[in-house]
Amino acid sequence: MAMSAGKDDGSPMMDMNTTPLIDVMLVLLIMFIITIPVATHSIDIDLPVATPPTDTPPPIDPIKNKIVLTQDSKILWNGVQIDQNGLVNSLQATTRMATEPELQFQPEPEASYELSAQVLQVIKAANVTKFGFVGNEQFANFGK
Repeated sequence: MAMSAGKDDGSPMMDMNTTPLIDVMLVLLIMFIITIPVATHSIDIDLPVATPPTDTPPPIDPIKNKIVLTQDSKILWNGVQIDQNGLVNSLQATTRMATEPELQFQPEPEASYELSAQVLQVIKAANVTKFGFVGNEQFANFGK
């Protein structure tokens, strides 16, 4: 059970000793691992800026409120742009008040007739009792 590292006849070993080669390779590997900077993969992302929620209802004046229809089909409630659902909610809020405020309706001269008819239908469905058209003098010379 004796181990032999070569021939017993005393001749030199002809095989290459790989132990120093492996040691050198391990040292080089460790040096490369240490000198390589930490790989940072960063991606620049432009995050959106927080905006206040748009579900806040427009202010309701207890005396009078004004609906303006613009030529680019926007509905303005006291100068604040709202959609038709917001209009319905605002009208319902005014009709629930102890003293219903006056509602003024003013379409711009180039406002859509279809939008005007839709808004008037919403106003009628909300059972608004104090309603008036304002700014009719702007239509006095319209179309002439």
